[in-house]
Amino acid sequence: MKTALVTGANKSIGFEVARQLAQAGIYVYLGTRNLQNGIAAVDQLKIEGLHQVEAIQLDVTDDESIAKARKEIGEKTKALDILINNAGVFGGYPQSALLATIDQFKAAYDINVYGVVRTTQAFIDLLQQSSAPRIVNVSSSQGSITLHSDPNYKYYDYKGAVYLSSKSALNMYTVVLAYELKHTNFKVNAVCPGYTKTDFNGHRGPGTVEDAGKRIVKYALIGNDGPTGKYFSEENNPETGEIPW
Repeated sequence: MKTALVTGANKSIGFEVARQLAQAGIYVYLGTRNLQNGIAAVDQLKIEGLHQVEAIQLDVTDDESIAKARKEIGEKTKALDILINNAGVFGGYPQSALLATIDQFKAAYDINVYGVVRTTQAFIDLLQQSSAPRIVNVSSSQGSITLHSDPNYKYYDYKGAVYLSSKSALNMYTVVLAYELKHTNFKVNAVCPGYTKTDFNGHRGPGTVEDAGKRIVKYALIGNDGPTGKYFSEENNPETGEIPW
């Protein structure tokens, strides 16, 4: 049975991704900062008949927590097939380039960028034991510098220096990671789940968590002929999904 780790998996899009992966027959570790919340999420999935799920305490801002999670998962499986770097934050207000504080930037980058780096580096050895390892970095089309430079972009006026720049940084990390792994079976992609109705945005998004989950899971399950080092947002490009960096 294939295995997957999803960070920030106790609610919203992360929880839905865990659900859909489990429905696909994959054993899913739900990474969650608060273990009790993770256990509650697992209990809900088990009520739905999905029993190949397990909560793992994992705070992507805490090296000790990540190391402990790596040790715990490593004792349960010899290989990790899928890593979904989903945990993320908006960064609070103001998001203005002139008014946002350095503390805001630090807090957002600590989760949205450094958390992905920490988690990926900690689990890369387990992923290397898989015959078809997949890494999906949950990004946002809001991190596209090309789109945000275009006045015709539908979200052109939705600027935010903290959140947008953190996702741009995550995108570059994705490009470099995919490049370093290009001669392997790894597939590494950045995927935007779309503007989804969740706690993250005060439930303002029009999209559903089900659709958001499908967009992420799609790239977690791609075959060896699938893309790597790409940036996808089906909300912005329904035909091919790929969008400019």
